[in-house]
Amino acid sequence: MSARQLVLRQRAELLRALCCGGSSEGLESVLDLLLSWGMLFWEDYQNVRVPGRTPCANTRVLLDLVYTKGDETCRLLLAAFKQVLPEAQRAGLSFGNCQTADIENTRDDTKELHGTAIQTLQTDRPGLVRRLRDRIEGALEVLLHTGSFTPSDCDEVHLPLYTPSQQARRLLDQVRSKGEPAAKVLLQYFQQTEDHPSPSIQEAPPKECLSYQKKLRSTVSAQSHFLSTYGGTSSLSLEDIYTEVQLELAQGGSEAQPQTGALGLEDVVGLVGTLNQEADTVLVSGEAGSGKSTLLQRLHLLWARGAALHDFFLLFPFSCRRLSSEQRELSLRELLFLHCCWPDGDQDRIFQFILDHPHLILFTFDGLDELMQSFSDSEQRHCCPTQCAPVPTLLFNLLQGSLMKGVRKVVTSRPEAVGPTLKRYLRKELLLKGFSPGGIDCFVRKHHRDPTVATRVLESLRSNTALLGLCHIPVFCWIVSKCYKELLGCGEGEASPQTITDVYLMILQHFFQRRASQRNTMGIGWVQEHQDTALHLGQLAMEGLGASCYVFTGTELQKCAVTEEDICMGFLIRSKDLSSSTNCKHYEFLHITMQCFFAALYIVLNNNLDRSTIPKLFQLQDRQPQPGFHRMCLGHCLIQQEGALKEANTAAETPNLQITATFVSGLLSQRHRSLLLLSCPGPTLDRKSKQVVTCLSKGMQKHFKSIPRPVEGEKKSMHAMPGFVWLIKCIHEMQDSRIARDTMAKLEVEHLKLTYCNIGPVECTALAYVLQHLRNPVGLQLDYNYVGDVGVEQLLPCLHVCHSVYLRHNNISDEGIRKLIEKGIQCERFQKIALFNNKLTDACTECFAHLLKMKQNFLSLRLGNNNITAAGAGQLAEGLRFNRSLQFLGLWGNKIGDKGAEAIANALKDSQTLVWLSLVDNGVGSAGACALAPLIRNSTLEELWLTKNCITRTGVECLILALESNTSVKAVWYVNIML
Repeated sequence: MSARQLVLRQRAELLRALCCGGSSEGLESVLDLLLSWGMLFWEDYQNVRVPGRTPCANTRVLLDLVYTKGDETCRLLLAAFKQVLPEAQRAGLSFGNCQTADIENTRDDTKELHGTAIQTLQTDRPGLVRRLRDRIEGALEVLLHTGSFTPSDCDEVHLPLYTPSQQARRLLDQVRSKGEPAAKVLLQYFQQTEDHPSPSIQEAPPKECLSYQKKLRSTVSAQSHFLSTYGGTSSLSLEDIYTEVQLELAQGGSEAQPQTGALGLEDVVGLVGTLNQEADTVLVSGEAGSGKSTLLQRLHLLWARGAALHDFFLLFPFSCRRLSSEQRELSLRELLFLHCCWPDGDQDRIFQFILDHPHLILFTFDGLDELMQSFSDSEQRHCCPTQCAPVPTLLFNLLQGSLMKGVRKVVTSRPEAVGPTLKRYLRKELLLKGFSPGGIDCFVRKHHRDPTVATRVLESLRSNTALLGLCHIPVFCWIVSKCYKELLGCGEGEASPQTITDVYLMILQHFFQRRASQRNTMGIGWVQEHQDTALHLGQLAMEGLGASCYVFTGTELQKCAVTEEDICMGFLIRSKDLSSSTNCKHYEFLHITMQCFFAALYIVLNNNLDRSTIPKLFQLQDRQPQPGFHRMCLGHCLIQQEGALKEANTAAETPNLQITATFVSGLLSQRHRSLLLLSCPGPTLDRKSKQVVTCLSKGMQKHFKSIPRPVEGEKKSMHAMPGFVWLIKCIHEMQDSRIARDTMAKLEVEHLKLTYCNIGPVECTALAYVLQHLRNPVGLQLDYNYVGDVGVEQLLPCLHVCHSVYLRHNNISDEGIRKLIEKGIQCERFQKIALFNNKLTDACTECFAHLLKMKQNFLSLRLGNNNITAAGAGQLAEGLRFNRSLQFLGLWGNKIGDKGAEAIANALKDSQTLVWLSLVDNGVGSAGACALAPLIRNSTLEELWLTKNCITRTGVECLILALESNTSVKAVWYVNIML
């Protein structure tokens, strides 16, 4: 039977096989191959791939088109299907006589006929798509820098609805439309930035190793296919739901470099940000729910599919939660094969290959903070891969480098759990910052395939800025997307969620409602109706936190009276790894924050709990962990238990206790009193609420007492100590303005410093809620956090008490600044702002010009290291021309050039207030210097900074001449000029 007849006969089966997943990836991969083999013209490709048309409709057009082109094209179409379809989807299909060798000959012939760069992009398209997927940012940067692309071209590639592969194809299509020069730029980029040659194996790997790699890829792929982080509630395909999170270098705040966007997945193990070339361990840190496990799972899946991490022949994924339950002493060999994938072939030969080629191996450890072990330099050294040792000893020596030096290791953890002992052995540290505003939009649209529902959810979020701020944390975004009916029902007598506690109560009600679907809709007594379940799960959760235990056996469930009906509610899920490797079932909570929430419920709803429980819960936060320090578990503080008490790692435990205390604060707020009153007597709720208020007041007083006396001539300032932001969040959860007002009445400082405090939109909401009650104006310094545009909007309610706002290195764009300026103009006290190293462009300078015109008491504007050009400087000059108060103007590290410098100089020539001006590293030449020279004659200017520019002798002579007739200028800096 001819290939043409095979295509016609199997048309329905081919269509179903390519479109069964609802994704267009299969079709696009087939089109890539046909383009590269020369079987489709570019016009054919555009006719098949019509935006807005379903993948099935586009596939039908392709089948029609290929059928009309004859037997040879049909043969190659079947070959493309055979290459693209997974093995399971190829079952039952016949592909005829499509030999790989014939296809490669066709490919080679095609290459000989095409010599231009555009044609090379077409003939190499499948490989280029694979190589581009993880290099989109770098390619766009080069194309933008060379003028081949405009910012709007980059935005079209960056559309959040595109997958990485679709972005790569869109980029190639855009390059083709730009012509031969752009194609040459892209090909040159590939030549120059080709990954350093993969550490190659001198000889081909033994067949046992190749077979083991295949099995390991299959195992890792199966484990990573579905989203495990929030598993048990539905089958969420990682491919369908995964959304990029913001990833930054931990040391990025100390680098005076402009932000070029979030890092990509390949950068986790790439060269960027390397601090210690000799170290092998990369740390990815982030708060609970920020997406650490999901990011690692995505890396695993890409490696298993051969789509990323090509330098690594074998990848071994480990769960620290599972390793914590391992009581046996193991050798490294047993650790690899027992916990990851058991070889079918010669184990000795495979393990020897691993030992001989450490640079080809990657280990990942998820959730180091869940390991019940603290590390110190006194840890036992272990360097023999065949000698048995406790699992924590193996892990520490792997991360430290004593064992398997040369193997790359990626570890995820919450920041507090990794102490200085381990940080000395890090290659680099990356910070996970959750979703960007575009990421929230993308996640919601992926979660809700119905565009109408997705749009309604997003509109509801945008109308509630506090909830939008919460959704930048992926776990909260998932809860909101999961409970969209409850969210959209708000406004009919129900208050819209404002706090983290509100969000978790919403999902609690959602799960209970789901089980009660056969009965009437639950009323206000829904907590009382399910009180037994809440108490059973709450006791399990709290005892687990006390022992740093996150996986529970059936015996432990039985001890806490957890029934099968309680399990069916959905808050507990089977721990597949442990359940499959042992003879008994193991369970874990949906997410660690869910365990903390149930522990808080138990503390609030249990009428028989010791009165010292809440004070002790809050007091535990004041104890700072010491290296190697252990203390008795929380269970001893909160519950009377029999038997020996376990010890827990303070550093790992403290964040979970803080989350629990935060939930306790929220549950005991007045807004939830009516909900809990049917389950807990009013006097008991009042007593517990007063205990929380007292604890918060005492905690804040301790911070206030630590404020040092100001040095003479300086303002009284407070640098936030660990725990201060957490206390602020607890006050916010209570949603009682009286508590916030009474707390802030005792704070008397002129400057509040919160640099490097992991301040995101959630923390900004809490800060604004509390700080707006300050009696005296304060300078608010939030440098080197991840406030972003959403966080800026959350800060607006407290802007009226800020005379200064410092937001250096916070990933803020023009849109965030526009909202800040709109509010700032209305605030009489607002006089200074610093925005060094953000994402500002010329689009924001008109806002600043308006600010300068409207506020004649504004003193300082610092916009260094952004992307402001001469056009932006010209707009800024319009505001400077009318301002009569500005003293400090900083535009360091922008691109204003001579024209921008001339505009600034002309606007400031009559200023009687300016004392400091910085135009460092702005491409200013002699023309700009000559225009600035008259400012030196200005009687108020004291410092002018012009270093790192391109000023020649002519410009220097103008500056010197101006200096000769001036006595007030203290310094003019123009080092590194071009004489």
